[in-house]
Amino acid sequence: MTITNRDSSLNRMTILITGANGTVSSDLLKALHAKTEVKLRALVRDAAKAPRLPGVEIAIGDLEEPGSLTEAFAGVDTLWLLNAMGPLAPHASSNALWAAKQAGVKHIVRLSAIGAGHDAPTRNGRLHALSDVELLASAIPATIVRPAFFMQNLLGAVAGDVLYHALGDGRISPIDTRDIADFAAVVLLAPEKHAGRTYPITGPESVSMAQVAATLSAQLGRPFAVQQMGFEDSVNAMVQAGFPRWVAEVSGNEYGRAYAGGWGDYTTADFAAVTGGQPRSIADFARDHAAQLGAGS
Repeated sequence: MTITNRDSSLNRMTILITGANGTVSSDLLKALHAKTEVKLRALVRDAAKAPRLPGVEIAIGDLEEPGSLTEAFAGVDTLWLLNAMGPLAPHASSNALWAAKQAGVKHIVRLSAIGAGHDAPTRNGRLHALSDVELLASAIPATIVRPAFFMQNLLGAVAGDVLYHALGDGRISPIDTRDIADFAAVVLLAPEKHAGRTYPITGPESVSMAQVAATLSAQLGRPFAVQQMGFEDSVNAMVQAGFPRWVAEVSGNEYGRAYAGGWGDYTTADFAAVTGGQPRSIADFARDHAAQLGAGS
């Protein structure tokens, strides 16, 4: 394991960002990059895929390989803990917690999932609950962030002028990953204010997929149709797109059934309470991603 671009001459708080190649952590690095009061270190498994931001230290390590984490965690004050979704998620989270204890990390901010709990309707939610409890039971001050459905998932659900989904008439409260990053940045820059807190964060409104399609139509200047899929069809489509079957089963079947049953039909005020601003709407998301969604002429 190596660290590049290390600057040990500055006495600033060091924040380690795990999952640095993922969407949320990439947005978080961008949100924190301009903050002169912190030093940023990004943990990646493959140096060739490391984010290219001036001044960001790159640490090579794997949360599933605890022996690779010692140097990456050395000197870290605050940890952003994001581990990949999957059956080994509690193993990875536990390894990070152990490495943080050994390194004397002062605060951990963990990305969990909306509705995480021992009685959650998805394996992902139940596994997150295990890791959340382990973290809160540790001696390290901690904050848990539980975001709702990512708006960026809509990019993979749109093909041409059709929005595909397996949520039935269920309503959800999607949140933009940039807002998750902005929220996390506020917490990471003043973690002592948020010790012991668990924040479920959502977008500003609870909407059905039909309402999402109507918003896309209004913002992008062409009509979007809505195509409802069966739960198993959704799983198969995700597998064909390259997702691991475990992830596809949890996302397309377990979350699909839960959302279709109304499990995600609520919003919270936590984003505004912590950041002082409002999260992005579906309309904002559509305008900002017009090129990826294919704007009308």
